Amino acid sequence: MLSSVSSALPDDLLTLARTLDAGTLSRVIALRDWLVTAAARMDDPNEVLIGFIQHLIDLGLPLDRVVSAIETLHSEYAGIGRFWTREEGAVVRYLPHGERREAVYQTSPFAHVNRTGEWLLLDLAETPDDLFPVVPELEEAGYRHYLTIPIRFTNGAENGISFATRSPEGFGAYGLTILRLVMPSFALVTELRATSNRLDEVLRIYVGDDPHRAILSGAIQRGQVTRIRSAILFADMRDYTRISSTLDPESAVELLNDYFDCLVPPIEDEGGEVLKYLGDGLLAIVRDRGDDTGGAPQSALTAASKALLRIKAANNEGRFPVPINVGIALHHGYAAYGNVGSGQRLDFTVIGRDVNLASRIAELNKSLGEPLLMSKAFVEHLWGNPSALGAHAVEGFDEPIEVYKP
Repeated sequence: MLSSVSSALPDDLLTLARTLDAGTLSRVIALRDWLVTAAARMDDPNEVLIGFIQHLIDLGLPLDRVVSAIETLHSEYAGIGRFWTREEGAVVRYLPHGERREAVYQTSPFAHVNRTGEWLLLDLAETPDDLFPVVPELEEAGYRHYLTIPIRFTNGAENGISFATRSPEGFGAYGLTILRLVMPSFALVTELRATSNRLDEVLRIYVGDDPHRAILSGAIQRGQVTRIRSAILFADMRDYTRISSTLDPESAVELLNDYFDCLVPPIEDEGGEVLKYLGDGLLAIVRDRGDDTGGAPQSALTAASKALLRIKAANNEGRFPVPINVGIALHHGYAAYGNVGSGQRLDFTVIGRDVNLASRIAELNKSLGEPLLMSKAFVEHLWGNPSALGAHAVEGFDEPIEVYKP
């Protein structure tokens, strides 16, 4: 049986509140207060959901299964599902991008309630198995009643939460009243947390870990600069313009993504951070750890060596349209973050002499026929014995620059 909860209960929350005794109403108000105060400040979203469920159980709701699905703005997944059962507690599942996920969603109760804007209550004993794919699964697990509630954000994002119980009596008018009174507060806190996480995640994706924290902390004035002493890694694909000229735009993007899949994981594995993607190149750093100026260069060299091995393996496996080559330059010095731009449009970018030098050394990779070059300032911190390749003139620097290979 498919029924709409909104037609079974009054829409006016004050009318609903008057159906409860004073003690219960006081506890409902306490739950609403908890949601907009303590829950809003919790770091772990799982704790918010578990705490909300426990409050509802304490109020007498016969909850045995709760599932929330919240859209996210993330490069690797489209949403986050949180599954709670009495037997297993809370489990997090990441909902993938793509047509398969969309097809699953469109046939779900979550899509139904977001289309109608109404709560959906199912008596599973009277519900056809083919109404929603989840129905047979719920029946097999012994659930008797199932409630799905839409949570639409102000930006149009479609989210939801479902409750299931094994109680033959279901949620009853009492349980539905409690939920009607507390769900507006739950939805508000969920959207506030999701909006904050979305802002945090998008900034992290596009500007990196440290810059995004700086921006969120208020470093948004033009001219503000932060200097970090580190190993600097600059990578550049050889002949990208010629290679990409034979590809359609989609294939060129796929090439770059496969290429960066070879470069970025080794950098992150060594504790490095990509600060900037520069077309077919990237700029990354490995920060000095206190007074230890040797660990960062060694980590950067390890990352560069692993990246080159991954490029070689990808070429051997035919993962690129044509075999590609990359030049990597390593230098040690300062990377400076700065707000550059005009008016209301700024770029949080990386500037400074040492950054420029790393990019100029990368230009020597091709002329010297070496995939990996290091500056003198870099090799002075290494423990090995790199091979000197002499001093070479580079654009923008008066003195020739000494470079080395591993």
